[in-house]
Amino acid sequence: MKAAWRWLVLVIVAGVLLQLFFVARIAAMLVIDPQSTAFQRSEAWGLVTRTGRLPWGQQWVPYAQISNNLKRAVIASEDDGFANHDGVDWDALEKAWEKNARAEERVAKAQALAQQAQNKAAARNPAKAAPPPPKPVKPPKVIGGSTITQQLAKNLFLSGERTLLRKGQEFVLTFALEALLDKQRILEIYLNSVEWGEGVFGAEAAAQHYFRKPAAQLSTYEAARLAVMLPRPKYFEKLPNSSYVAGRARVIANRLESAELP
Repeated sequence: MKAAWRWLVLVIVAGVLLQLFFVARIAAMLVIDPQSTAFQRSEAWGLVTRTGRLPWGQQWVPYAQISNNLKRAVIASEDDGFANHDGVDWDALEKAWEKNARAEERVAKAQALAQQAQNKAAARNPAKAAPPPPKPVKPPKVIGGSTITQQLAKNLFLSGERTLLRKGQEFVLTFALEALLDKQRILEIYLNSVEWGEGVFGAEAAAQHYFRKPAAQLSTYEAARLAVMLPRPKYFEKLPNSSYVAGRARVIANRLESAELP
């Protein structure tokens, strides 16, 4: 029993020390630009193991040297309440939870109906060989409802796995970011580290890669096109002229004026 308590105390102490380490790292970002994120290091390792090379593009630029068009486009696309929430958009989170629950319910019903149809077919022809199991129903798309601060917390420190423990740690880091850094600094770090294609990280690298110009000179429509890519940058990198990208970019471009900058 004493050994179990000893291990429990050690786990708690280790957890507290880990949180203090994260807080110290975040506090340092008040004056030090992060050189890389956990997500970037993971992507770099994947590139090297898959291809044996490391095509990489990233160049840090200050907040003032990033086009306001891009700032507004990203906010309009990813987190329209960014300037005002405490790091978590609780309304968006609740809506995402409800959408995911409804999607999972639809998948469960479809699977049940397919199984019922198979059972009826087997009952009508008992002598016939058992039919193959029903084709698996495509799982629903998971909608996260994550804010820019939550995405930054995940990218800076965490893995891409989806567990309750990792989500809980994401919330802790999100509130630490909001407590220690102002909104401009959070957005500056986010825009300089977010992925915009394979080996393309940050606004400056993305602007040079796609439009051959500095991030400070991005037009409204160019900024909107980059914002469209954020949920699936590697996918949209291969479809730069798709009708979805163009249509969604026009929608975001029309919403730029309503996006509030910090």
